[in-house]
Amino acid sequence: MNALAPLLAGSLGARLLPAPPPLPLKPTRSDYDLNPTARALAPPNLVPAAVLIPIVARPEPTVLFTQRTEHLPRHPGQISFPGGRVHGDDGSLVDTALREMKEETGIGAEFVSVEGFLDVYETGTGYIILPVVGLLREGFALAPDASEVAHVFEVPLAFLLDPGSRQEHRLEWKGGMRLVYAFQWETHYIWGATASMLVNLAERLSAP
Repeated sequence: MNALAPLLAGSLGARLLPAPPPLPLKPTRSDYDLNPTARALAPPNLVPAAVLIPIVARPEPTVLFTQRTEHLPRHPGQISFPGGRVHGDDGSLVDTALREMKEETGIGAEFVSVEGFLDVYETGTGYIILPVVGLLREGFALAPDASEVAHVFEVPLAFLLDPGSRQEHRLEWKGGMRLVYAFQWETHYIWGATASMLVNLAERLSAP
């Protein structure tokens, strides 16, 4: 039996935050965790946003990612979770995450079971993000938005939870060097806030 099967069968939600924190969001994780001296460069006003971390309930569970197109003004070509800033007609941050999932990948909310939440995350680019963890049942069809998403792919959850898969790299950022978490899966380089959220996910799912 897959070692992750019991986790996905019923205890996944017990390892996550059971409810989103109250508004306004206050971050408990950030890009500055690895780069405390860079906080002086933090934007003064944070934009509320949400992402969906879709764990695909396959016999060997995976996590679904998107790769952004190269022409986007923000984070071109980077790998991320489906998500984005809050819109005025979103009823909640969960609605934001599910709406963005549908817009970016074509996967509707009917395929997603929201299991819980990770710690609120602040990015160095001025976003305050609620990571929503969802269990994605099989049978969905992909219809990615070609104007925003270049590629949709999956990575085995077991690989992402393995501490040996986690790396720390130094990259140039705002004229200095920045330390980031990173994962290399085949040709896909996952780094920055997305990788940090994966570390948070691994810590929670691997806890006793």
